[in-house]
Amino acid sequence: MNATRPEKIEATETEPVDTNLAAVTEVEAGIRDFVRNDIAYLRRPAATSTDAPPLDPSAEATVNNVNSLIQRVAGTSLAEIENLISELESLRDLLHAEGQRVQREISGYAQLSQAAMKSTRMIADNVAQWKRAADGLRNS
Repeated sequence: MNATRPEKIEATETEPVDTNLAAVTEVEAGIRDFVRNDIAYLRRPAATSTDAPPLDPSAEATVNNVNSLIQRVAGTSLAEIENLISELESLRDLLHAEGQRVQREISGYAQLSQAAMKSTRMIADNVAQWKRAADGLRNS
């Protein structure tokens, strides 16, 4: 696997160095190198168990410490992601329910508006009939 390394960030007068970005890039590069070196034995041809020298106890302790650190960081991240997913799902359900409620409200207002229009037409027609009848009585 070939990975390109980000080029070093240089400061110019118009473009200041983002120290946070540089630090993050440096940490990521260190992690990539560590992982690459840590799993390099997996890419090598398998050696017999008698040919493999025993690990140095300090190296083994370091590997265990790094593994436990990665598990803690990954565990925390996974828990955060799971919490976020559950919150997003509950928000989706809430938005869906609110959308349905708004549709019902709009439908109710449309029906009310149509009923008001019909009532207004009926009243206007009745008033027009009364006016014609009143005009007829005046003329006679």
